[in-house]
Amino acid sequence: MTWTSAFGRGCAVLLRTIVRWLALTKINPNVLTFMGLVVNAWAAFLFGYATAENQQRMFFYAGLIIIGSGFFDLVDGEVARAQNRVTRFGAFFDSVIDRYSDESQFFGLLVFFARGDRLFYVFLTAFVMVSAIMVSYTRARAESLIGSCRVGFMERPERLVLVIIGALFNRMAPVLWIIAVLSTITVIHRIHYTWARTNGPEAAKSGQAA
Repeated sequence: MTWTSAFGRGCAVLLRTIVRWLALTKINPNVLTFMGLVVNAWAAFLFGYATAENQQRMFFYAGLIIIGSGFFDLVDGEVARAQNRVTRFGAFFDSVIDRYSDESQFFGLLVFFARGDRLFYVFLTAFVMVSAIMVSYTRARAESLIGSCRVGFMERPERLVLVIIGALFNRMAPVLWIIAVLSTITVIHRIHYTWARTNGPEAAKSGQAA
């Protein structure tokens, strides 16, 4: 057994122990989901509170807090399964709260750039906020029509990793550019994919096969 596999097993054991303990407390999994939003709102406050003098420190703290918020993403579903409380509403609530969590981070950055009179980055951050929502919306809307639309690569996990990197290393401006460009490409890809499945050549082939 390598030290990496041992570390991975140790983390898995720790996570299962935490899940069992939380399950025993009878805490509602939706409360854990909501706590993730609260923690992300704390990170957003640090983004918005940052100044030119303390930006690097505040952004670093915010990055650590966003990493910590991942704990709630890890355990809410596991606790629901351990308590046999998996519901369709729980999945819906989790998705809604995830969207609020994402937007809260970008809202904090929008406030930061606005306070610093960096108008261009206010617009860029606002565009990123819209793009992040559209990435999720295009998938949800497409899947109501064609069953599955998992194309594209700039989804929530990728955005979170980029935001964390930007915060920890104080390189948020290039990170916003990357998210803006790749999110737009993902939306366009999903639009084209859905068109192909509903009206394009792929749809014609499906009709002939039927």
